[in-house]
Amino acid sequence: MALTEETVVDQITVLEDEQIQVRRATKILRDGVEISRTYHRHVVAPGDDVSGEDVRVRDIATLMHTDAAIAAYRAAL
Repeated sequence: MALTEETVVDQITVLEDEQIQVRRATKILRDGVEISRTYHRHVVAPGDDVSGEDVRVRDIATLMHTDAAIAAYRAAL
């Protein structure tokens, strides 16, 4: 009976103000069969460092977090 843990980004949502919501799922598997799943969410705001993010989140941030989007987000704060 082998237990393994797998973490995946299973949901990425872009909000109206260009913030990116990221949901990570951590799955516990017993002999390849999922027995548990937990979630962790975090937000990537325009201008945040995305170097440690999943490649898909980095790609979306590159497209969405333009200089204008970063300026508008900071002005709204």
